[in-house]
Amino acid sequence: GAQMGHTSLKGATATGTFTPGPDTSVVSADLTSELAPGSDETGWLAQRGHVPLGYLGDEAKTAATFPAIGGTRYAVPGDRANWNADGIIELLGRDSVTINSGGEKIFAEEIEQAIARHPKVYDVMVVGRPSEQWGSEVVAIVQPAEGETVTDQELLDEISSSLARYKLPKAFIYRDELVRSPAGKADYRWAKAQAEASATD
Repeated sequence: GAQMGHTSLKGATATGTFTPGPDTSVVSADLTSELAPGSDETGWLAQRGHVPLGYLGDEAKTAATFPAIGGTRYAVPGDRANWNADGIIELLGRDSVTINSGGEKIFAEEIEQAIARHPKVYDVMVVGRPSEQWGSEVVAIVQPAEGETVTDQELLDEISSSLARYKLPKAFIYRDELVRSPAGKADYRWAKAQAEASATD
């Protein structure tokens, strides 16, 4: 079976594809059914087996994180996923880091991964910023590699081959250092503040 080492209930995030083991599946967005491979619906990554009993005194959070579907309890850590017809599960990113732009749902991590592939980029965070035209617009906050400068156009050239047009950042902001927790978790509140402070309306 597949190792689920790259996604966990501890808030680790991952995008990419993997072959699921017998206790891993994708459940529907409304947490009422297990999806079949090849389903058109984007659902939630879910695991059966050793599932915690839930959050003490918080039934709503328990129902969202550990739903019972068809008599089976699942753990749903919050990763959006598609289950492809070939049985491969494609992780799209965490729902808490999605940007709704022009009616499209955009996963920040997918864009971060594309930008991070550029050799001049040391670190990157992608957030949504309020936009009159789009509702939210995609903004990338980039920490260039030491001693490097990188231009918006270089980054757009890097990512436009792998990302749909509507996912491309409307703005790039460059910072000497991005704010992360000691565990390496991105501080998206800080990133949003950077994006909103630099908005030029």
